[in-house]
This record gives sequence, structure tokens and C-alpha cells, in this order.
Amino acid sequence: MNPQAKKSYGQILKSSAIIGGSSLVGIVIGAVRTKAMALMLGPSGVGLLGVYTSILDLAKGIAVVGAGTSGVREIADAAGRGDSAAFSRTVLTLRRLLIISGILCLLLFVVLSGLISKASFGDAGHSTSLMVLATAVILSAVSTGQMAVVRGVRRMADLARMNIFGACYGLIISLPLIYFYRESGIVPSLVCAAAMGALASWWYGRKVQIEAVELTWPQFSQETANILKLGLVFLSIMLMSLGVAYLVRIIVVRRLGVEAAGYYQAAWTVGALYVMSILEMMGADFLPRLSAVSKSTVNCIQVVNEQVEVNMLIGGPGVIATLSFSPLVILVFYSDKFGPATEVLRWICLGMSLRVASWPMGYMLIAKNARGVVFWSELLNRSLELGLIWICIRLFGLVGAGIGFFVSCVFYWFLIYSIVRHKYGFGWSANNKRIGLIYGSFILAGFSVWYLLPHAVVITGGTLVTLVAGYCSLKALCALLPFERLPRLAQETLALFRLAPITMADVDAP
Repeated sequence: MNPQAKKSYGQILKSSAIIGGSSLVGIVIGAVRTKAMALMLGPSGVGLLGVYTSILDLAKGIAVVGAGTSGVREIADAAGRGDSAAFSRTVLTLRRLLIISGILCLLLFVVLSGLISKASFGDAGHSTSLMVLATAVILSAVSTGQMAVVRGVRRMADLARMNIFGACYGLIISLPLIYFYRESGIVPSLVCAAAMGALASWWYGRKVQIEAVELTWPQFSQETANILKLGLVFLSIMLMSLGVAYLVRIIVVRRLGVEAAGYYQAAWTVGALYVMSILEMMGADFLPRLSAVSKSTVNCIQVVNEQVEVNMLIGGPGVIATLSFSPLVILVFYSDKFGPATEVLRWICLGMSLRVASWPMGYMLIAKNARGVVFWSELLNRSLELGLIWICIRLFGLVGAGIGFFVSCVFYWFLIYSIVRHKYGFGWSANNKRIGLIYGSFILAGFSVWYLLPHAVVITGGTLVTLVAGYCSLKALCALLPFERLPRLAQETLALFRLAPITMADVDAP
């Protein structure tokens, strides 16, 4: 591998390691929070938590108006040009825009709380709780603005600390509320978590130095327009995603009951936890890096292929492990009361494995500013996802939610691959095809054996396959690193476990 490629992979893995560390801590905190919630609330309480969380996520998506991601792109572009005045104006505009939109969304949320309660729960009994929940909306908008600034200037270490401290303090404050007030403490716990996130983001966001520039109304309007041109596309995509998540939970509640919604929430949380952490880990640095080379299609294709390769190497073993130990995973994260979630979890894992591979290709359209294509492809995908889940729930019950999700992920992979291939001549590298075929076979086998073999055999075989897949992934990732630049202790450790890349000098040595 040439030095330039090594450097590129090194940048990906360095950023991934920093954000990955915070994601790992986040997974642990999420696991503690999830387990505690399950023990204190039970399936019906977890189902209620899932509905409240979906409502909050939807409201946050509206408040942010897609400016979180588009703001990262604009800030990264201004920083890359070295224009400090433009950079400062973009940062100020983004912060003010999100405060204004957060306040407006909070007021709208309060006014519509009665209607939201009736649509979600069938009566207006939850409207007061929803009014309290509205305060989390503006807190999340402020947090998003600060996080976008930190991401835009690629301060990955600060971004990692922000995530860790926000999650830790949110956990420490919110869990006692659930313990003492049970279901009545769900909404206050969500508000407290949002407050801690806003505080952590403000603390690290203020470290980004900006010039004292004058921001006139015409300049604010122009900067806002630049952010919202792509931001509104992101808003629509986010609303589609969150809207589908909300509607799926409502379908489950109305058709199968709140307890079934708790099983679905458990399966979704566990199935998405590892993969979404990977996507968050990769996305922190991927969009700014891809935007920097967006003018060159050849470079874009190279960067996307590199990201796909790293995604599959990191994501594959985790998906295989989750499939192999799905009953144990549900038991560890929740309790034995959540057994019906296990089969749904397996189908969700299949879909998530495809998301790992398709996600970087979708970002190529964003970096190329193909707003119309992004919007219509996402609309088609989300409409199909909702329709498939609705049909499959009617046909297969709760497990149909997982089946519908998986089928929609298959469709999206083929859709997005066809689009980027047609528009930009994109194609998976030979290495990615090989990795995809190997891990795809392992994942399908790990899914199928649960229906063919005794559970003890499945778990034993799954353990061996997970260990082999993990070792092979780690060895492949080590081969991508500039090994000679690693600390001496790291080199010796990798060599001890035969993970160090082989050089010609090693081959020629006696």
C-alpha cells in the first residue's frame, strides 16, 4: 500500500479511535441506563419511554432544521479556506439560528401538546408531561449548534469528551428520578439528560476561538440561507426517519399493545446500539473529510471506499456477536421478561449490517450537494420501510417489524449503490467486495442457524466465528495503519499477537 493511502487510512482510524473510545463509554453508559430502566420500569414502562423518546427526537429534528449536519459542512468549508471572518460569521449564524428555531419549536410543542398526546396515546392525559418534555427541545438545539462547531473544526478529542461527560452526568441525574418516581420520572429524566448534554457542549464549544466580527441582518440572512439550503434537505430526511420510528411504535402500541412496544424498543435499542455507535464514530470526521475533496469525483470514490472498508471491518464482528448471543444480549441489557424481543433483534441486526455498508455511499451525495437526489431517494426508502413494517406486523405480529426493516435495508442498499454508480461511476473496490462477501456469509449463517440447530451448538459455533472474525478484522485494520508511527509498546503488543503487518524485510530475514 502506498504511503498516501496509509496516511488516509491512518487519519480515518485515528479519528475513529478517538470517537470510538467515547462511543465505547457511551455504550457502557447506555447499557447501564437500559438495564436500570428495564428493571425499574418493566416492558410497559420501556414501551412508554420509547414513545416519549420518539416524540422528543421528532421535535428535536424539527428544531434543529437540519442545520447540525449542514452547519458542519459550511464550517468545515470556511475553515478549509482559511477565511477566519467567514468562519466566525458562519459559527455565530449557526448558534443564533438554532436558538431561534429551538424557541419557536418549544412554543409550538406546548401549543400542540394535547393533539400530540391524543395521537400518541389515544387521550389527552399525557399533555402536561409533553409540555415539560418541550424544554428538552431547546436544550437539544443549543447542544447541536455547539457540537456542529466542534465537529466542523475537527476537534475530535473535545467531541469525545463532550459525549462522555454529557452522557455520564445525564445518567447520574436521571436514574434517581426513575428510581423514585417510576413512570412519572421518565419525562424529567429525559429533560435532565438534555440539560447535561447542553452544558457539556457549551463547555467545549466555547473553546473554539472566533473573531469579534459584525454580523449584520443581510449577512445573517445570507449565511442562514446557505445553511438551510442543504439543512432543509437534512431536516426532511431526519423528519422522515424520526417520523417512521414514531409511527412504527404507534402501530405496535395500537395493534399489539404497550408491552409489545416495550419488546420492540428493547430489540431496536440493542440492535442499533453497536452499529449506530460506529456510524456516529465514523461520521464525526467523515463528512468534513469527504466535503474537502468533493470537487474531485475520483478522490470522493476513494474516500468512500476507504470508509466502507473500515466500517465493515469494525462493524462485521459486532453484528456477528450480537446475532450469536442474541438471547444473552437481551438478558444482559434488559431481563428475562423481554424474551419476545430476541427474534426481532436478529432481523434488526441483518438490516443494520447493510446500513454499515450503505451509509458512506449516501454521504457521497451529500458532499456532492445533490439535494434533490438525496431527498427523493430517502422519501422512497422511508415510505417503503413504513409500508413494509405495517404489512409485516399484520402478517407476522411483532417479529414483522424486524422483517420489514430488514427488507427495506436491502432495497436501500441497491437503490443508493445504483444512484452513485450511475451519477459518479462509483463502484466497490475489489477488497470491499471480498470483505462484504465474507462477512455477509458469516452474518447470514449466524442468523440462519438459530432456526436449524440446538441453541447450545449455535452459541458454541458463534463464539468461535466471532473470535475468528474479530481477529481477522483487527489484523486487517492493523495492516492499514502506518505501523512505524505507532508507539513502541503498541508495536510490540501487536507483534506479540501476530497482528503486525508483514514487511519484505521480515520475509527475507533468516
